[in-house]
Amino acid sequence: MKSIKVLFFLTLISFFVQDVYGQAPELDQGDRPESYEPSEETYIDGIVKKRLIQEKHILDYEHVREADLAWERRIWRIIDVREKMNLPFAYPEKPLFDVFREMAENGEIMVFSDEGFKEPLSMEDLTAKLNRIDTFTTFDYDTYEETIQIAESPVNAEDVKRYRVKEIWYFDEETSTMKNRIIGISPIRDVYDDETGEFKYPEPLFWIYYPEARKGLAKHKVYNEYNEIAPMTWFDLFESRMFSSYIFKASNVLDLRLTDIYQGYETAGIDMLLEGEKIKAELFNFEHDLWTY
Repeated sequence: MKSIKVLFFLTLISFFVQDVYGQAPELDQGDRPESYEPSEETYIDGIVKKRLIQEKHILDYEHVREADLAWERRIWRIIDVREKMNLPFAYPEKPLFDVFREMAENGEIMVFSDEGFKEPLSMEDLTAKLNRIDTFTTFDYDTYEETIQIAESPVNAEDVKRYRVKEIWYFDEETSTMKNRIIGISPIRDVYDDETGEFKYPEPLFWIYYPEARKGLAKHKVYNEYNEIAPMTWFDLFESRMFSSYIFKASNVLDLRLTDIYQGYETAGIDMLLEGEKIKAELFNFEHDLWTY
């Protein structure tokens, strides 16, 4: 009987110790220190902490011998972020322009001022590109004087409506297939007249060398409208060509854009779209005609 009482007493003590030391004390909002930060492992904005993208590894391009390149042609495309398929480019939480800015400012990639990747931009030049200078006039009704003031405003993702993509289509004799490879991407900002507000010209802010940016783009997630858990990144989007675009230039002897060729035509817009579709058909037919059935 005595042993039963001792056993019961020890059981009560063990439950008391577990209740006191087995649980973390809860802090009231007023008891928390000012430097208190919520743990990322505890407060998860989702079901689980997603690590597939951070742990993703990108393979290098397969080696291509110069002797196996039987044919190639350079194509320039325009990606308009206002098209429905391209809305992820302007996703407010993390648009592509902010990804490029972050990678460039952190030194992950080098940015260039030309599409030939010969003139790299320094950090000072990049800062000047990403911040525009605006002038405006203020009127003092007491002294009847006008004062011109200068304000500096950063270029944000809302200012970038289009992206320019430079790619190369080539025929590989080793695999007997037509392939394409993106070489560079450039965000385009529309420049308007300060006085009239009329559109003047599109301005490429900088050029990203895509083969260098592939690994960095693989660390940034793209919003997937159909399944938010699908770990699609900007690398996946460009490699699988999940974007809508139109051709505005193809390599030619005079280095002319389609806008230069059809400038002054009343139906220039339609003619340029039809010419772009014609170039697409030529690329398809080139590989198709190499085979016999």
